[in-house]
Amino acid sequence: MEKKQEIDIELDETVAQGNYANLAIISHSASEFVIDFAALMPGVPKAKVKNRIILAPEHAKRLLMSLQDNITRYESNVGRINITAPPQPENPDEKPGPMTVGFNVGEA
Repeated sequence: MEKKQEIDIELDETVAQGNYANLAIISHSASEFVIDFAALMPGVPKAKVKNRIILAPEHAKRLLMSLQDNITRYESNVGRINITAPPQPENPDEKPGPMTVGFNVGEA
């Protein structure tokens, strides 16, 4: 039986404030996943990256699984989260580049 190790996590006051993001750009190489979080404001054609998270592939998959678990629990308590389908590439034969995940500006 594996013994779970407790981790003491410190949250700095400035980090605890958080940053608003309604756009995430996800890219990867053979050794890492990069997630850039940005805020896109209405009427402004430029979005500034506020945070960049770099993960090993194994940690990216753990994040995916943890997010899925949390979304499942959220939806069972609060209700289904409805989203619109992401835009499809113009040329389906084209090799995909970084994935952009945008959230509808103005929605909470």
